[in-house]
Amino acid sequence: MVKKVVKKTVKSSKKKPARKPNAAFMKPVTPSSALAEIVGAKPIPRTEVTKRLWAYIKQNKLQDPKNRRMIKADAALKSVFGGKSTVNMFEMTKLVSKHLK
Repeated sequence: MVKKVVKKTVKSSKKKPARKPNAAFMKPVTPSSALAEIVGAKPIPRTEVTKRLWAYIKQNKLQDPKNRRMIKADAALKSVFGGKSTVNMFEMTKLVSKHLK
């Protein structure tokens, strides 16, 4: 009988430092008047704009129930989305960025 010797590798116990948020995302931006109806008029970071926009979409049940990636625009969102009645979530971020200064 031949026995195989298995080498075990020892992982280092050093932990990676916590990720620091990107300064560009944390810089306050001013929303346009159309976007301000949804997220507020005060300058806020992009991350907070996204959070508030999604809160608005979920509160008003504007996601398509079958395809959750699609957002149906109500009157307030239609002006932000450039008149489009439905957009996908990736297109939404592109359209919203045009409303931030």
